[in-house]
Amino acid sequence: MAAKIFIPFYSRTGTIEALARAVAEGAEAEGAEVRLRRARELIGHDIMSSVPGWKESAEAMNARYPAPTAEDAVWADGIVFGTPTRFGSVSSELKAYIDGLGGLWVKGALNGKAGAAFTGSATPHGGNESTIISMFNPMAHLGLIIVPTGFADGAMFKGAGTPYGPSVVSGNPPSGPTPEELDVARFQGRRIAKVAGALRALNG
Repeated sequence: MAAKIFIPFYSRTGTIEALARAVAEGAEAEGAEVRLRRARELIGHDIMSSVPGWKESAEAMNARYPAPTAEDAVWADGIVFGTPTRFGSVSSELKAYIDGLGGLWVKGALNGKAGAAFTGSATPHGGNESTIISMFNPMAHLGLIIVPTGFADGAMFKGAGTPYGPSVVSGNPPSGPTPEELDVARFQGRRIAKVAGALRALNG
């Protein structure tokens, strides 16, 4: 049976969305079934409307992807979290979703599943590595088996991504992921699908 991979992400401009889709492509290339879900904004439309394009972009992505649920996490064999950097850490939108998984944590419902993360920033020193590493903390609390990218594929030697997980340096205004950054994300998808499938077989 194919692995089930859940990708909850938050994207504001579409950059992290593009990485999420590349992770999904990689997982699907390994035969995995994938769910892509976008975390929702925590602020009102009045504030969103004050930033050009934010409200429109959010509405378009929300039409493409349902909001993530606890059931999605239970369904999955592997979970790959995606977030832009926020001062070197996870965005509040995705963190709110993770914080809502407390009921599953109490039950140990996610123990033994594979976990990974990806991120993006506007500048080379915008906090990509620290953001991914910060995601390892809640993954450990939830009982996930953390799966970094490492330097386990040729894509990792093209100057894109980190050994902890894929990342984007998008610029400002954002130009989106480069082909090399997308290659790292596809590798993460392949890797998480293989590991998640193996863990499911091991756990019965």
